[in-house]
Amino acid sequence: METADLIVIGSGQGGIPLAADFAKAGHKVVLFERDALGGSCINYGCTPSKAFLAAAHAAGRARQAARLGIHAQVQVDFPTVMERVRGIRDRFNQGVHRRLEGAGVQMVCAEASFTGERTVKGGDVTVQAPLVVINTGTAALIPKIPGLAETPYLTNRNFFDLKELPPRLLVVGAGYIGLELGQGLARLGSETHLIVRGDRVLGQEEADVSDTLAEAFEQDGISLHYQVNVERVHSANRVFTLTLSNGETLEGEALMVVIGRKPNTSALNATVAGVELDEKGYVKINDQFQTTSDGIYAIGDAAGQPAFTHVSWEDYRRLKAILCGEQRTRHDRVLGYAVYTEPQVGRVGMTLEQAEQQGINARAVTLPMAHIARGIEWGHDLGFYRMVIDRDTDKILGATLVGYETAELIHVFLSLMETGATWQLLERSVHIHPTYGEALPSLARLLIEDDMPLCPNLYPNL
Repeated sequence: METADLIVIGSGQGGIPLAADFAKAGHKVVLFERDALGGSCINYGCTPSKAFLAAAHAAGRARQAARLGIHAQVQVDFPTVMERVRGIRDRFNQGVHRRLEGAGVQMVCAEASFTGERTVKGGDVTVQAPLVVINTGTAALIPKIPGLAETPYLTNRNFFDLKELPPRLLVVGAGYIGLELGQGLARLGSETHLIVRGDRVLGQEEADVSDTLAEAFEQDGISLHYQVNVERVHSANRVFTLTLSNGETLEGEALMVVIGRKPNTSALNATVAGVELDEKGYVKINDQFQTTSDGIYAIGDAAGQPAFTHVSWEDYRRLKAILCGEQRTRHDRVLGYAVYTEPQVGRVGMTLEQAEQQGINARAVTLPMAHIARGIEWGHDLGFYRMVIDRDTDKILGATLVGYETAELIHVFLSLMETGATWQLLERSVHIHPTYGEALPSLARLLIEDDMPLCPNLYPNL
């Protein structure tokens, strides 16, 4: 049995820099990875999906340029699109290997499991260390639908291995993964159907966010099937047939199942190490990422943290600081995120409903994209900007931005909220005209328009 200073299980976006930093500092670090280095983000998440959407949205925008008087004939070379996606993914993956190797991290390419307290075995390697960090991430949750297991269905895991554009795509699930990839294939030429269990897409967001995306999807020719479940799946002659709970059937050459995620913890043998899991299999941690076993920590979505790469990376920074004696917690930063559909959804903080549920005296203001000069000029008039503030303190509590490149704009609110700023700071900012960002101070000024006093003396010096 070997000994080390640190064991990292999983090479996600939190585990990689943690392992590299400790190794560079002269500590012996062993990293176990059962699959491709880089975790979900690099291999079947952020990196390939955004490279894929770069092509898809370029095609979609070219077609929609007709409203500007530009009529384009779009020809999609799907094999080339996917070769580019896989090429970028492979380069990023190789970059992770070089980083870890250069830092002096010992990499073990095997599935890891605990054999005792702070003792981990993978393949024929067993390591004991005073410090162990679990960073195993999540995988696609697969429903128990009769017939599904016997079919070659897609998840985000194998989606990027596609080499031919499916003429018809069936998507089960209406979360951000299904919406992004579903709209992407639709814009590249697939006839796309979204099967939605509830009454709207992206059901965790505000209703008008869902309505805006539904309108955009309909413009792309996507068919939305609401309040239905898939009762049976059949596949023959490279065609999937879905039997729906409303009695209808749908057919397509590709089926993608994206109903949620589950933690990659089943192989850990966690109980042997005294590490408790919750009822869904996530690692139980306290505010300092410590599990129920001394010396063992967990970060990222395997520990139930929000499933975003930037959160996992910040978890690494948090845990590193905690291990060095600093005061940090798992909830000590403002959380923002985005959905890369078109229009995009940029989110940070609380919605009005969430604030009111916490007993906060809150108010929201909304500015439609159709009232924003740049949106009108560029033909991006679908969506809205919304800000939520605390009436008692004037602090910004949250924002929802739906529109062109709002994943970039949401950072304005994220930074303001991180500093504890009030809406008045945004209101008095002078943003450049004409830009999308110009509308953010305009949004804040909606809070004062109704109460604007008339000037009592228009010419005081005359």
